[in-house]
Amino acid sequence: MDTFPDKFFLTRQHSLFLAKKKWDENIYCGMKMENRNITFPQTQTILNGVNVPGVTLDDIQAVLNMRDAWRYLVSAIDEPTTLAYICKLNEYVARNEALEWGVLRTGSVGISGTDYVPPLPISSEIEQELAVLLSADTTNTEKAITAFLWGARRQMFWDGNKRTSLLLANKLLLEKGNGMLTITEKNMGQFNELLTAYYNTNDMRTIKVFLYEHAISGIEFKEPDGTGQGSVKSSQYR
Repeated sequence: MDTFPDKFFLTRQHSLFLAKKKWDENIYCGMKMENRNITFPQTQTILNGVNVPGVTLDDIQAVLNMRDAWRYLVSAIDEPTTLAYICKLNEYVARNEALEWGVLRTGSVGISGTDYVPPLPISSEIEQELAVLLSADTTNTEKAITAFLWGARRQMFWDGNKRTSLLLANKLLLEKGNGMLTITEKNMGQFNELLTAYYNTNDMRTIKVFLYEHAISGIEFKEPDGTGQGSVKSSQYR
């Protein structure tokens, strides 16, 4: 697959509805990407403000952090996508989890399962890479997938890089009405294998196809077909 056409064309109202409808699933996706020992019903219960016996305080904190990051994303959906914006997302995501949060890391880190060692992030370099990514001659859906993978491998922060990058990708998708990016639990194993390969090679072609085919979701609309029964049109809407 050489191109990644946008799958959805939602109105702003539909995009915000989609975000609020699926953010619990997306938060759970973030938890599973970090291999946290928590279930989807437990995640939903925490988001509903109910205590869940057997879930660690660290996991509860991580869920609530993602909830607050999503609230910020929805409230600031029209803000420019800048390094400062990404840092703000990480400030919510990694609050009380990392050495520092909301600022670029100043020391070396490694990634479990790979030999790849991310270079120290320099703000001017990150801003340039982000500018190139956002100005690329691609669809917005491809930009969002690329942004997710770039942020995950770049490891700009002490912690929460995949979760922060997932939020960044969804910010790009939702502001243009192109759906959401969520890796479901049944696809998490294959995603992790492909992500490790991407970390090692810096070749994102295979994992981009996987995410495009299995992780982009939206709202499917039905329109009357003249018989009164209705039919599923395309999964696109203007």
